[in-house]
Amino acid sequence: MTEHAKWQWQQEGTSWKGIGIYHVTLTVPTREALLGTLVIPNNDPAEARVEQTELGRALLACQRSVPIFHPEIQILQYCLMLDHLHSIWYVRSPMKESIRYVAQGFWRAAKKAGRAYSYINACLTGRPMNERDGLPMNERGLDWSALSSLAPTDSRGNPRLPMNERGLDWSALSSLASADSRGNPLRELLDGDTYSHLSPIFTEVPFIRSLSRKGQLQTMIRYVQMNPERLATKRLKPGYFRVQKDIEIGGRRYDGVGNVALLTQARYDVVHVRSAMVEEAKHGDASRLRDYMNSRVLLARSGVVMVSPFISPQEKQVQQVLMCEGHPIICLTDNGFRDYYKPADSLFEACAAGRLLILSPWPYDAGKRHISRADCMALNAMAEEICKHLSTS
Repeated sequence: MTEHAKWQWQQEGTSWKGIGIYHVTLTVPTREALLGTLVIPNNDPAEARVEQTELGRALLACQRSVPIFHPEIQILQYCLMLDHLHSIWYVRSPMKESIRYVAQGFWRAAKKAGRAYSYINACLTGRPMNERDGLPMNERGLDWSALSSLAPTDSRGNPRLPMNERGLDWSALSSLASADSRGNPLRELLDGDTYSHLSPIFTEVPFIRSLSRKGQLQTMIRYVQMNPERLATKRLKPGYFRVQKDIEIGGRRYDGVGNVALLTQARYDVVHVRSAMVEEAKHGDASRLRDYMNSRVLLARSGVVMVSPFISPQEKQVQQVLMCEGHPIICLTDNGFRDYYKPADSLFEACAAGRLLILSPWPYDAGKRHISRADCMALNAMAEEICKHLSTS
């Protein structure tokens, strides 16, 4: 049995100690662009890249320490973005500790880097990162006279920080954070109360997702690699990727992402493969199913906008043909749009090209995992409703 065949979905409460592959994401919860800057040469998303800040470099140093302390782990792929880090970790052999324990250690190192950043930033700018930092303040801002408790001072009473010919040496951030060791020189430098009031930046634990199904690894690697290009596309075409609220169609309200101009076309029709067609095909007569699926593509080629939740495998096949041929579609989904939503890989290019509108009649539910039969029936009915209303309006 290959290692790939041994990979299992790790259920809640299990040890997560075995061979496996994981998508790990660490985010700056405030969504401030503290880790990098997006650069788009020639306004071409394909050339987009993220230039790392010192905090971003320090975070990557923290990640490089993971295989040092846990040789069972290999970092297969990563991408540092402006406010988060995507990584794919491969556990090559069983570990004594769980992957959650390893991620917690990575998180602790990241928080050390975050506190070192907050410390240097506060001393450099004369203000704390935020009001919760608890650094000494007065009516003019940061109380420099009180900073003697934060670090060794020079003869004028100012904090003595690492300097170079250009000013503050931000490269000292990693050494202050001590990301690659179990020590913490910054905590030793400051008193405990002052250190604890420095913002750790990374206040939320990393998100861990286990990958086990066939094709997930390749899909996730592509997703991680494409992050800068997708962000650049969203920056250059913000209208197509902004969540738009309360789109009214036939008396019903939807949230949407994509090109709302698709609601002003001349003709619409649905893609709804009936179960009877599928049953007939299973028993050897696929003519009705084949003819129906072909008819949807022919309608799209004649300029009809196809509307559907595209739930069944046969409907998804039609959707794939429509997208490959560049036809516009309206897709209904059973879950709403979270903050910073972007369409899945298969839909992203169509959205960027203005050929897609995704509609949801329901708000986003973080706990939802599977679509119910009732949801399927409701969405198919809404697709019929949308087509009827738009075709007569």
